[in-house]
Amino acid sequence: MELKICFLKRFIELSLYNSEEFELYLSNCLNKQIDYLCAMDNNSCIRQQADIKQINRCKDRVSELNGSFDYLSNGLELAGNNVRLKILFLLYEEKRLCVCDISDILGMTISAVSQHLRKLKDRKLIETEREAQTIFHSLTKEYEKMLKPFFKILDENKILETI
Repeated sequence: MELKICFLKRFIELSLYNSEEFELYLSNCLNKQIDYLCAMDNNSCIRQQADIKQINRCKDRVSELNGSFDYLSNGLELAGNNVRLKILFLLYEEKRLCVCDISDILGMTISAVSQHLRKLKDRKLIETEREAQTIFHSLTKEYEKMLKPFFKILDENKILETI
């Protein structure tokens, strides 16, 4: 709304006082609007015929799985960090580790590892269990199941074979 008011004020100012600048301003605005509308219209396809049943089936399926996409995206977003991916892999392999173990394995400070663990725990990728003074970290069952295929490929060096 504010943008429209600002546009109208400028439009009126220029139309009253400077016809040449007004024409240029109006031309720019109209060209931008036309470009925008043309870009929207360019969402066309060169296919001969749309398979409406397929499109509707896929729309329904994507809509049906929307919560799962959010869940998977949440996990993969955090796993996209090299250090956090290593932590997740270690927890997958070893089932549970304390921050000191992870720190020693990765050669990082406890503080740095703790920050990564906090992010993973906040997003519910990992859970904790206290035994006396030690807190052990492990993958949640849901994310263990989700990450298993990725780690299996990694473990079998299949990623390196495709490169």
